[in-house]
Amino acid sequence: MKLLRNGIFIILSLIIIAGCTHKTPYTNRSQMIFMSQEEELALGEKSYEEALSNAKVITGTKDANRVKAIGERIAKVANRSDFSWEFNLVEDKAMNAYCLPGGKVVVYTGILTAARNDDQLATVISHEIAHALARHGAERMSSAKVQQGVQLLGNVVLAVGAPEYQNVFNQAYGIGSQVGVMLPYGRMQESEADEIGIYLMHKAGYNMQEALKFWENMSEGKTDTNEFLSTHPSSSTRIEDIKKVIAKVQTQP
Repeated sequence: MKLLRNGIFIILSLIIIAGCTHKTPYTNRSQMIFMSQEEELALGEKSYEEALSNAKVITGTKDANRVKAIGERIAKVANRSDFSWEFNLVEDKAMNAYCLPGGKVVVYTGILTAARNDDQLATVISHEIAHALARHGAERMSSAKVQQGVQLLGNVVLAVGAPEYQNVFNQAYGIGSQVGVMLPYGRMQESEADEIGIYLMHKAGYNMQEALKFWENMSEGKTDTNEFLSTHPSSSTRIEDIKKVIAKVQTQP
């Protein structure tokens, strides 16, 4: 009975999904998000403090000042007065950067080997800010809840009518939902952040063509990503998609 009650609760939760829809900026895509903006900003602040407490933050150098100046320039066009923007360069060889909810941006020194000028660094920062503006983290968390709910609902049905198939269902669902739903979902968000990022860097006055060169730099000496088993699109796919976004921007008045 407990399993059945849980299943009914999940069904009711899925029914109210329509009331939790949002729209992404620029792309205007409909999203399903259960987390409030306030909860998301608080989570971002907490995660940011924890991340910096375990990191070597670089201040006062030419590169640290570049990260701050470029970030602030992009933040102006992002038009989010509710964000408390911060931009930090962290010593780390990983080619990575991120923006937490509330505008907390961290750039690793490793990414500077691919971001070889201000326009290319603007590509990185704009992309990460785009993730925060589009609330991709909250969207992923909401999607994970739905994914878990669907699996539980399947177990409810099987427990009543065919309990001998529960283990097989759970194994198949775990693999199928990851490859068939969550990974493509991650690729979609990455592509969307690329697109929104191009709009942001263009509004901030940076050269959009340098975004193509940045992703070419990122792919140097690497085998192209197998998209089917990855949360990120391949470099070749990214470059072609970004070319289309640039063409679209250039045709706008």
